[in-house]
Amino acid sequence: MLTGELRNQIDRIWDAFWSGGISNPLEVIEQITYLLFLRRLDDLHTLEENKSTTLKQPMERRVFPGGNDPKGRPYQELRWSRFKNFPPADIFAVVDEHVFPFLRTLGCNGSTYANHMKDARFTIPTPALLAKVVDLIDQVPMEERDTKGDLYEYMLGKIASAGQNGQFRTPRHIIRLMVELTAPTPNDILCDPAGGTAGFLVAAGEYLRERYPDLLHDPKLKEHFHQRLFHGFDFDNTMLRIGSMNMLLHGVENPDIRYRDSLAQDHADNEESYTLVLTNPPFAGSLDYENTAKDLLQIVKTKKTELLFLALFLRLLKPGGRAAVIVPAGVLFGSSKAHTELRRLLVEEQKLDGVISLPSGVFKPYAGVSTAILLFTKTNSGGTDHVWFYDVAADGWSLDDKRTELLPLEKLGPVPKEPLTEAEHAKNNLPDILARWSQRDSTECARPRTAQSFCVLKADIAAQGYDLSLNRYKEVVHEEVHHHPPKEILADLATLEAEIQEGMKELEGMLG
Repeated sequence: MLTGELRNQIDRIWDAFWSGGISNPLEVIEQITYLLFLRRLDDLHTLEENKSTTLKQPMERRVFPGGNDPKGRPYQELRWSRFKNFPPADIFAVVDEHVFPFLRTLGCNGSTYANHMKDARFTIPTPALLAKVVDLIDQVPMEERDTKGDLYEYMLGKIASAGQNGQFRTPRHIIRLMVELTAPTPNDILCDPAGGTAGFLVAAGEYLRERYPDLLHDPKLKEHFHQRLFHGFDFDNTMLRIGSMNMLLHGVENPDIRYRDSLAQDHADNEESYTLVLTNPPFAGSLDYENTAKDLLQIVKTKKTELLFLALFLRLLKPGGRAAVIVPAGVLFGSSKAHTELRRLLVEEQKLDGVISLPSGVFKPYAGVSTAILLFTKTNSGGTDHVWFYDVAADGWSLDDKRTELLPLEKLGPVPKEPLTEAEHAKNNLPDILARWSQRDSTECARPRTAQSFCVLKADIAAQGYDLSLNRYKEVVHEEVHHHPPKEILADLATLEAEIQEGMKELEGMLG
């Protein structure tokens, strides 16, 4: 958790950019990402120097070579610890003319971060602004992984709060809910085919560190965690840089974060490669057949991106692999042949585990559309006995454009630090979702369809044309009405009429 002082430091960095003429929040994050990467490179070089001195052996890996760069500047002057002490004009000259060209040469070392920095662009306009930002970033403590990760997440939150590029930001508590529902393990191979800022990958990594505290003490599991567990695709290079830095600052050394247009490329090299898919893909409407991967069209013939993404997830998952994905509500009840066929595939040929209906305000202020979380397991042999439904009424935040907290911080999210009362549950359903999800094959099966969560048999879903909208199955509670026999009603009316006439006579007597 960031302290108020750390938040103030980040706010000062942010304000410096805005007052210095850079007002696009995505550009601000990108420039901060480059500077954080430079500081990280210097830290790595210093670590190697200290190791060399302690062991009295030559350095195994020199981030900054000896000698001079092509323009005659000593490489050692390109290190953060050196140029941060220069006068503003010299800092600007070194970073612009020497450091950024050096960054672009690092791609050949094979790391995901270096690869995404190879087309880095320096856009800070003045020496004064650069010197101020360098000074502010240098004051931010970067020793602890939690601090570094929280710091970057706080800055990414500013993309959303600034009202731009919010489509890249799935609310953190919804991401954490989906991670908790799927319960990643140290042996999983996780993929987000629409990676964005790597929020799902980061949350899964933090979950694993919390639930498996000895994970990084096992050499094989440690190598898997850093090298093979995390995979994220995107076709926006800025997102790739930001996502890579987010993973780096959360302590993942070399995730597979790479350029890929998930719907337009053939997936033969990735078919059945992953055990877990977590994602909230963008739903842009329709694609041309010419631009759509042919292997996806073999699963479902459609131009609708939301259906093509579901086909993609089935293509990417290994048998036994599971997924938690966000879809627009139309996927649940759309009546086209492609909609119906894809839902039939999930119910009949795979194992559809759950449908969680989210309130329409969850993605405000960027979108007010209704969405749902689909949870399924790839089996290629069926397995759906019943499907668990949950109707989310509240996620802990107001459902208007302001999205203000309805409860104290310690009572928000799917795993709050303090238990909720029944009244507080009405403001945050997420902990109840997790509790009931764990009982979906036992006590939940007996709950009536008037409840907030319930199960529906596969046969009932098939009979409804594989409609997966919760309202198709939810039953409304009707108040019991007692009807009196007609003779009693007439007798009551006669008594009432007599009482009215008697009252009128008394009133006439009083007035007379």
